Amino acid sequence: MSVPVYFLDARSTGTKSSTTAKLARLFARLSHDNPEAIQAGDLCAVKIHFGEVGNDAYINPVHARTAADFARQCKASPFFTDTNTLYKGSRSNAVDHLATAASHGFVPEVCGAPVLIACGLKSNDWREVSLPPACRNLRSAKIAGGILDADSMIVMTHVKGHEMAGFGGAIKNLAMGCAPFAGKREQHCVRFEVRDDKCIGCGNCVEVCPTGAISLAGRPKAQIDPALCIGCGECLAHCKPHAISMNWDVGIVEFTEKMTEYALASLSGKQGRMLYINIVRSVVPLCDCVPWSDVPLVPDIGFLASTDPVAIDQASFDLVQAAPVWPGSVLDGKAGAGDDKFTALHNKTRPDIQLAYGQEIGLGSRAYELIRL
Repeated sequence: MSVPVYFLDARSTGTKSSTTAKLARLFARLSHDNPEAIQAGDLCAVKIHFGEVGNDAYINPVHARTAADFARQCKASPFFTDTNTLYKGSRSNAVDHLATAASHGFVPEVCGAPVLIACGLKSNDWREVSLPPACRNLRSAKIAGGILDADSMIVMTHVKGHEMAGFGGAIKNLAMGCAPFAGKREQHCVRFEVRDDKCIGCGNCVEVCPTGAISLAGRPKAQIDPALCIGCGECLAHCKPHAISMNWDVGIVEFTEKMTEYALASLSGKQGRMLYINIVRSVVPLCDCVPWSDVPLVPDIGFLASTDPVAIDQASFDLVQAAPVWPGSVLDGKAGAGDDKFTALHNKTRPDIQLAYGQEIGLGSRAYELIRL
């Protein structure tokens, strides 16, 4: 049976409808079909990515406010939330994370609700959640206390590419975004190595490594200590000469499956109490975790809403695949309408795994009906 995924086009000319009005319309439709999802008295988490300092592709806090406004219409108490990062950066502890969120406009006066970091000051607030037997990698997952304690949750996701997952949608937002440091580390089961023929000894990887696993130490080429590497992938994202690689054949399937299992664990205790919004605009090549934003891969597509994370991600993936490539983007001349943009961009990744495996373990359904409002 197909799952409804509601869709509104990004265009406003002709409809004279603003982005905030479109998002409010999507929330109203979800509420009509699922009146018990957000209930009076709920502490309602709005799971969102606040963006790394230097990045500007994250969801606009004015647009995010529609989630807070909707939750209050349901007589719930909303709060925006995310978890601290595995890598060094502007969001690796709650103090810096809150400062970054505020600098990007995520303050109550703009986004309409307070901001809480779900895993606590140093990412130590989490609990173990059991996983069903269908999961073949993990028996349990570590989920942030603020996520588990919330009564209901709205997941707002900026759809984009990702250097390891290939595709970043609601599943990745749940998996990485609801896990503390220890949970993120458990998902990042891959390890990296330096290609001496490409390394220029610039030291960028040394600066961003959160565990000191990479060093130059008087050598012309960087080296990675496998005993210290936690597989976060920051070195991969920051290496300009593309000298850092991983054993994709060994690591990528396990990583993607573990990520999907974590997404399932993040829903614990909230069956029927979850709503999803995917924003398919500014579909940039990399996650909002990197401190920059590139030219989008495709023109702005629109806004999707559903109660199923797999269905909404499958619909988002398909819409991006059908779209033409944006002139001047990294895929210009390398892909076109009908091509899988995410695999063309990160050709060693397997973005299909999170969708297929998500359906297999009961996270959701790939079968959807796109309903244009």
